[in-house]
Amino acid sequence: MSMIQGERVVGCAGLKMRKVVVGAAVIGAAAVAAVVVHRHVSKSRRWGRAMEIVKELEEKCATPTWKLKLVADAMTVEMHAGLASEGGSKLKMLITYVDNLPTGNEEGLYYALDLGGTNFRVLRVHLGGKDGGIISQEFTEVSIPPNLMVGTSDALFDYIAAELVKFVDQENEPPARQRELGFTFSFPVMQTSISSGNLIKWTKGFSIEDAVGQDVVAELTKAIKRQGLDMRVTALVNDTVGTLAGGRYANSSVIAAIILGTGTNAAYVERAQAIPKWHGPLPTSGEMVINMEWGNFRSSHLPVTEYDFALDAESLNPGEQIFEKLISGMYLGDIVRRVLCKMAEEACFFGDDVPPKLRVPFMLRTPDMSAMHHDSSADLNVVGSKLKNILEISDTSLEVRKVVVEICNIVATRGARLSAAGIFGILQKLGKDTMSNGEGQKNVIAMDGGLYEHYTEYSKCLENTLRELVGEEVSESIIIEHSNDGSGIGAALLAASHSQVDG
Repeated sequence: MSMIQGERVVGCAGLKMRKVVVGAAVIGAAAVAAVVVHRHVSKSRRWGRAMEIVKELEEKCATPTWKLKLVADAMTVEMHAGLASEGGSKLKMLITYVDNLPTGNEEGLYYALDLGGTNFRVLRVHLGGKDGGIISQEFTEVSIPPNLMVGTSDALFDYIAAELVKFVDQENEPPARQRELGFTFSFPVMQTSISSGNLIKWTKGFSIEDAVGQDVVAELTKAIKRQGLDMRVTALVNDTVGTLAGGRYANSSVIAAIILGTGTNAAYVERAQAIPKWHGPLPTSGEMVINMEWGNFRSSHLPVTEYDFALDAESLNPGEQIFEKLISGMYLGDIVRRVLCKMAEEACFFGDDVPPKLRVPFMLRTPDMSAMHHDSSADLNVVGSKLKNILEISDTSLEVRKVVVEICNIVATRGARLSAAGIFGILQKLGKDTMSNGEGQKNVIAMDGGLYEHYTEYSKCLENTLRELVGEEVSESIIIEHSNDGSGIGAALLAASHSQVDG
């Protein structure tokens, strides 16, 4: 009996224990389920917040046609104001003294010096006249030692002139007359004639105090003489004016040039009589090239977001170059980074911790943004590798990658559409936005810059938007042409076109 009782006791005790274990397991399962549910709710709540941020970005960056037309109208108004008086507008509308653009008839050997950053280029262009075109062109690129970027004016220009001499020494046969050079100088200058201009300030890492306020052509000329080289600087131009000249040489219908690269600018051909602030004698051509410096355009109609305000406040030039900060290659990638950073902070978009690299300004460059935007692979592996290699964000899901591409699309689309609105503003100013300017006449815009050349989604969007703004009928007469390396060749062409005028 006791054995049976014993067995029963054991049996009862075992039953009780099993109840406890099962009970604990039930409670444990409920707890795990609660955590899973909580995590799921939390995850969906985070995803919801992330989608809110994207939707808000899309709304704030929206550029419906009516808004773009307001931006274009504002651009036209500012152009008029800038032409009326110095300082009359955020657009400087600088008189370039270029009143003779190349015609295609230029001939002979001409040089160009292109100084716009940490490298400079020297070019030699052989022009063959009306039917010959550009017979040959050669160039060399030289980097500037960092110590010369913060040294003296003489030291910098002596270094440049010495490299110029080396390049000239490679000529096949010396010319019968004095050599002539076009000087592309892409720093702020107050131009005083076609071949003189005083440096307003250095940018791009240069800081040579004794050159500020000096005529950069005079400084270069003195250095050339010190080298014993017989060469005259015939034209001082900036890169956008050079692009316009290069475009006009290839196509006489070119009316404007736009650079969309790291920075952005526009230049166009204006009727001299339409420039109230011009007080000199009217040029015989009746035309004058205007350097707009359009990066500094601003208007209450521009779709600006919290990310743009923050980028501007932290920039080297707060309150300046607002248009440039919305549309150019220097900034687009950083706007995307700022959006992703907010999503990481407020929606744990990349996990519980904010990836440290996301907080580093300019960590995401526009070429990387472009590569992600153009990713056509099924699993968006380019996006995945860019996030991993640049921002150190690993193991991203396809959903996350799709959202990153969407953000790139929103930011690039806004930039491209605003660029098109700017071009439409120029067309309006010139009265080229309607069909009244003669049947069959073409108006060509010369475009250059890495952003336009390499960011295909951006350039396609720009061209489609311009078509949308001018309408189907007028769009037949507006042509956008890529004018490659206009800034270098353009300066040589302007040396040629102004050489014929001068002598």
